[in-house]
Amino acid sequence: MLAVEYAEYGDSSVLGVATMPEPHAGPGQVRIAVYAAGVNPVDWKLRSGELKDLMPQKLPAIPGKEAAGVVDEVGEGVDAVAVGDEVFGLGTATSAQFAVLDHFAPKPASLDWSQAGGLALVAETAARALEILDPSPGQTLLIDGAAGGVGSAATQFAVADGIAVIGTAGESNHPYLRSLGAEPTTYGPGLPERVAALAPNGVDAALDTVGKGSLPDLVAITGSPDKVVTIADLSAAEHGVRITTKASAFDALAKAAGLADEGKFDVRIAAEFTLADVAKAHEISQGGHAMGKIILRLTGV
Repeated sequence: MLAVEYAEYGDSSVLGVATMPEPHAGPGQVRIAVYAAGVNPVDWKLRSGELKDLMPQKLPAIPGKEAAGVVDEVGEGVDAVAVGDEVFGLGTATSAQFAVLDHFAPKPASLDWSQAGGLALVAETAARALEILDPSPGQTLLIDGAAGGVGSAATQFAVADGIAVIGTAGESNHPYLRSLGAEPTTYGPGLPERVAALAPNGVDAALDTVGKGSLPDLVAITGSPDKVVTIADLSAAEHGVRITTKASAFDALAKAAGLADEGKFDVRIAAEFTLADVAKAHEISQGGHAMGKIILRLTGV
C-alpha cells in the first residue's frame, strides 16, 4: 500500500510517500480503506522528535491517529460493524491507503468524508477534558481556543448538554463561535476583565486547548486550579492545574456522530491535501493558525 512515512526525526522534509506493508485487523479492531485522514499537532510533534522521550517511534513510521473510510477487514470479536460499512475512528498509522482502527463508530450521514476523517481525535479529546471538569447544565464554561478543533468540539458538546460557553478566539472567528452557541471574546491580556463582564455570576470551569500561557488567568477567573484542565500546557503542574493526554473517552465518537446527524455538531475543514502534499499539511498544522481541521484525502475517492 502507499503510505506517508518518515525514516528519521526532523522537519517536514523527512516525510515522503512509500510502499509499505499492509496492516491487518486484530481482535476488536477493523481495517478500513482510508478515504480521509486527519493531520493533527501530535503528528508533527512525533515526527519532529519533540515527544521522542515520552513516545518514541519505531522508524520508519507512518503518522496519523484518525481516519474515516470503508471497512474491508473485521477482527475477531467485532460484531457492531461489517465489511462494507462506512466508519470513522482512532488508530495508528492512518496516513495510508489502509489503516487499522482500535475505536470506531458509524460515519455520520450528515458529514462528508473529510469531516468524518477529522472528527474522532477532537471528539475524544474534548469529551475527555469535559469529563474531568464535569460542568453541569446551567453552569458556565470558559474555553481558551474555542475556534480550534478540540475547542470547537468541546463547545458543541457543552452547548448540547445545556452548559453556557464563553470562548476565546481572534475576532475573525467570533461569528463562527456564535454559530456554535458560544459567547466569544478575544484572548490575551485583560481576559479576566472581559470574562467578568460576560459572566457577572462567575465561571464554573475552564478548558485550555492551546497551551499559550493562559493558565494563571484561567485559575484567577475560576477561583481554583481544580476548576481548570489543559490539553496542551506542559507547565500545568506549576499552576496546580490538571493536564490530560491519555485517550479514554471513546464513547465520544458515537455521541459526536449522533449530534452531527441531529444538526448539533459540525467539523470545520481548513484545508485538504493529497498524500503527495503531506509535508505542506504538516507545515500548516505546525504553524498553529489553521481555522479548522487539516485533512489528507486519498487519490481516487
